[in-house]
Amino acid sequence: MQPPVAAVIEAHRTLERLVAGLSDQQVAEPSALPGWSRGHVLAHLADNARMFARLAEHALRGELVAGYDGGIDERNAIIEATAGRSAAEHRAQLAAHTAGLEASWARATDVHWSRPVTFRNADLAATVFARWREAWIHMVDLELGVRPDDWPEDLAAHAIDFLLGRLPAGTRLHAEDLGRQWSAGDGPPGTVVTGGVRDLAAWLAGRTPVVPPVAAEGLPALGPWPPHPPQRVDRL
Repeated sequence: MQPPVAAVIEAHRTLERLVAGLSDQQVAEPSALPGWSRGHVLAHLADNARMFARLAEHALRGELVAGYDGGIDERNAIIEATAGRSAAEHRAQLAAHTAGLEASWARATDVHWSRPVTFRNADLAATVFARWREAWIHMVDLELGVRPDDWPEDLAAHAIDFLLGRLPAGTRLHAEDLGRQWSAGDGPPGTVVTGGVRDLAAWLAGRTPVVPPVAAEGLPALGPWPPHPPQRVDRL
């Protein structure tokens, strides 16, 4: 599957417009994520772009490299160390790292997209989908006016595909606006959850839907976010 590079670039431009007028005070205010300010979210978005560019640059050379040599601890330390930047510094870092990521992707061919990366033991194309999710979901977390009903329809459908494993086996989702259904796992038919595709995606992503999905038996409890498989350590 061809990765949605153009759609992610559009998301990057939307994010840049969203934070264009952000003040230092607004950066320091809480985000929708517990314990994180808007600065934490922006620091994560900028460094996430840097990390994906690192993976891409190595994949273009036929190499595997960890996204973070120090693992999750390094990731968290970078976010904590940079969350307190000024609004202007956040905008500059976000612009620089998204530009670097887009430049790396611009050099990728069909051969490169299928090359393995350590992120989720997937291929380079999967990191484009991941960045798509990161950008739109965290724009909601910034609480600057973007809501799940602003998500592109195809992004919402993709997010459901990715997060379906959070549901008990047999659970079915019905997106009324698309006339489309998803089934979780191989269990016998169970709870049917109905709603708009964006609201279903927001619920699965742990965000607040604009119109909450409904189920006759009550909404099922969600499991954890899809785990990362053990990291690749071999070279191509």
